[in-house]
Amino acid sequence: METELTGLVGVRYPIVQTGMGWVAGPRLVSATANAGALGILASATMTLDQLRDAVREVKSRTDRPFGVNLRADAGDAGDRVRIIVDEGVRVASFALAPSRELIAELKEAGVIVVPSVGARRHAEKVAAWGADAVIVQGGEGGGHTGEVATSVLLPQVVDSVDIPVVAAGGFHDGRGLVAALAYGAAGIAMGTRFLLTSDSTVPDAVKARYLAATVKDVTLTTAVDGLPHRMLRSELVEALERAGRMRSLAQAVRRAAGFRRISGLSWSRMIRDGLAMKHGRDLSWSQVLLAANTPMLLKSSMVDGRTDLGVMASGQVAGVIEDLPSCAELVERVMAQALATLDALPRAGDRALTRWDAPAGAGDGALMAPDAPAGPDG
Repeated sequence: METELTGLVGVRYPIVQTGMGWVAGPRLVSATANAGALGILASATMTLDQLRDAVREVKSRTDRPFGVNLRADAGDAGDRVRIIVDEGVRVASFALAPSRELIAELKEAGVIVVPSVGARRHAEKVAAWGADAVIVQGGEGGGHTGEVATSVLLPQVVDSVDIPVVAAGGFHDGRGLVAALAYGAAGIAMGTRFLLTSDSTVPDAVKARYLAATVKDVTLTTAVDGLPHRMLRSELVEALERAGRMRSLAQAVRRAAGFRRISGLSWSRMIRDGLAMKHGRDLSWSQVLLAANTPMLLKSSMVDGRTDLGVMASGQVAGVIEDLPSCAELVERVMAQALATLDALPRAGDRALTRWDAPAGAGDGALMAPDAPAGPDG
């Protein structure tokens, strides 16, 4: 299936695996790439040396195109961009809108720039700055998310920019891919669906929690870091929602210290990143401190398997996912269902609708179900 996305990044299928922190590592990314989709390596939780090693590991596992996800507001974003360029990575993805200068630097080096956004105005901004494509996530998506549903946000963005648009938030199968294409998207991006594959390194016990979840078990909360965050409801999430602000801040500071040890960042670098986050998202200092919760709480679940100590970011689609295919099996299934859905559409239309002679004023070519009452002209 060829779309603007497949032609742009050089993959076989218009499917993207999103850059999920602690989840989208070399094994998942290379498996996705070998399946014919675009895998995105998550780098925000890596040191510079770890990022370079991870990129090289992906390259040792696949010769297909892949991307790296970056935090545009990170103090060392420039250093990470240089690694991407030096290592010949095909795509740079951003969780926040990168600056005009950063986009220009990447494009000059031949790297395709694909920011992720959650609002039409942000898509318009990065398109004007030279982004090659944009991933648009609706409110159904996991992790930090917005309030507007994909079915409302996606057509707005498609109509407002002239670059390929990739739809994210609520996708897990071939029918969703067809729906996104019908809206004018060039493909879909999936996070939770790729997390729940046999190639994902997330511990089996954690995957079992996702598979057991219903749609009602996926909640949207601001208790973790002060921003709307979609995740599985758990005892810890409920406890965080009950905790007072001062207690939450004290916990955030302790987790920030833990993240500093793991990431190798200095306190001064973390403070600079916090200032950038505060400015970029117009956050209070309380929210910036609460944001220290996220990396360590995610690591507790996604790496250590401690769902009692960590949170599980999740899209609403977790409530309808029931198995753990390999990435190859998943991509093959999505594409087979998409093609079958497309093949069936004309036949379904022939059965459901028929042309009839409309009464005056109804407009030419009105459509009506065959079993509906006859019009005034029979």
